[in-house]
Amino acid sequence: QVQLFESGGGLVQPGGSLRLSCVASGRILSLNAMGWYRQAPGKQRELVATITSGSSTNYADSVKGRFTISVDNAKLWVYLQMSSLKPEDTAVYYCHALIRTTLSSPASNYWGQGTQVTVSS
Repeated sequence: QVQLFESGGGLVQPGGSLRLSCVASGRILSLNAMGWYRQAPGKQRELVATITSGSSTNYADSVKGRFTISVDNAKLWVYLQMSSLKPEDTAVYYCHALIRTTLSSPASNYWGQGTQVTVSS
């Protein structure tokens, strides 16, 4: 059983910074990619940033230059450093991972429970 655990959300003033963390645990054969998505009230879940096992990154246009995604050496932790936060960044942020657990099955999508980020003065 694979699980993703997130931490680091909270309340921050506009212009402030937060760092989100997520760790994957369980029976992991290979971790192909990890990323962060967010969902604001009344809106669809959207991609924020992703990073592949080869360290290629992709960012939503709305966060380019403000957010940075990274992984640890073991590539079981993924981080999202968020700077210059804006009220429109307020959302529940979800960790995502594309993980293969056995040789006989393709990689599957896994999601964390979500962590609330609120940007407000």
